Amino acid sequence: MTRLNVTRFVSRCVVRLIPLALAAFALSACGDRRDAPVHNTSSPEQIARGRYLAHAADCAACHTANGGAPFAGGVELQSQFGTFYGTNITPDTKYGIGSYSADDFYAVLHEGKSPNGKLYPAMPYTSYRQITREDSDALYAYLMAQKPAAVPSVKPVLSFPYNVRFAVRFWDMLFLNDTLPDASQGQSADWTRGRYLANALGHCAECHTPRGAFGQLQDAKTLQGEALGRVGAPDITPQALAARGWKAADLQTFFATGVARQGSAYGEMHPVIYLSTQHLDSNDLRALATYLLGDKPQAAAPLAAIQSGDATRLAAGRSLYLDSCAGCHGHEGEGKPHVTVAMNGNSTLRLADPRNLIVSMLDGIKAQPFPHGEAMQDMPGFAGTYSDEQIAELANYLRATWGGQPAEITADKVKSLR
Repeated sequence: MTRLNVTRFVSRCVVRLIPLALAAFALSACGDRRDAPVHNTSSPEQIARGRYLAHAADCAACHTANGGAPFAGGVELQSQFGTFYGTNITPDTKYGIGSYSADDFYAVLHEGKSPNGKLYPAMPYTSYRQITREDSDALYAYLMAQKPAAVPSVKPVLSFPYNVRFAVRFWDMLFLNDTLPDASQGQSADWTRGRYLANALGHCAECHTPRGAFGQLQDAKTLQGEALGRVGAPDITPQALAARGWKAADLQTFFATGVARQGSAYGEMHPVIYLSTQHLDSNDLRALATYLLGDKPQAAAPLAAIQSGDATRLAAGRSLYLDSCAGCHGHEGEGKPHVTVAMNGNSTLRLADPRNLIVSMLDGIKAQPFPHGEAMQDMPGFAGTYSDEQIAELANYLRATWGGQPAEITADKVKSLR
């Protein structure tokens, strides 16, 4: 069968049935195995290395539930195809991966294939396949050194035809690549290391790269941002980061602490900081920032002047800001250290896509703990306080005044995100 015929066959019969959770990073096929455990003869150095890599790969975000045993699974991962759950990856031989060999574990990362069958691409083997065998073995050694947890993995809840797991094999045939195109340019040692951190371990592309009709990563648009339901993973290419005022030092501070002059991590990015990047050493933080901006980063763009409307047009939004926001974020949007972020120059306000701002205003943001004792207080949601028109007026004032964006948000746009 020719590749063209294979493509047509899959398009008609299989690939449209593939469930790919766009924001999910969980293993989906750990089974109920009762084989004898594999004896772990790893050195303390290898286990310590694996612990560092587990942080870099953000394993806990999907495999450690709130209040649950470490790596015992149970994290709920909702998607347009159904609900996935992070699985048990402790060395328990019945419910976890205790019977896996190092070869089995490498096949999970590299091929998305476990001893029990094929994994859904909700587990990001599309990125993890770039992890080296040496690092895979260190990760395996670390996980096998953890305390086994006899916690059954929760099976994904998918309706037909998305629960047809074998169809993923056809998806792999068409879309599984060994590497991803680079979003930046460089050749330095820092750039090369950052490339590995971002593309393989950190699997940044899984959220920040647009998807095609069949759920595949659109390689030509690597890291150019993707809508994840009501919210969006922003464009983090060098050009987009520079346009929002990011410099290498700011990125390093953000990854280390979750807070920078451009704002703080919230939503899906908060656990990335708290569970993963804060644990990177200074060399890797520098490397990650270097890769995202490139060896020759563009100059960070200054904040543009108000692009649309005059003071009269924005007056209603300003009144709403002074009434409900200025007490925390400052009369001039300066923020309050250790309490709230500044609005002036805030990266979210400088995004062309306003969805993250609007959803934050509607839903609010829970209090966020950060490394080194830092914290930001909770922000209340205004969905029950303000109308769609008022939310639009407030958002337009914020974006036009401190984000350099046009005041063009409509009440209909807000209504679509409620």
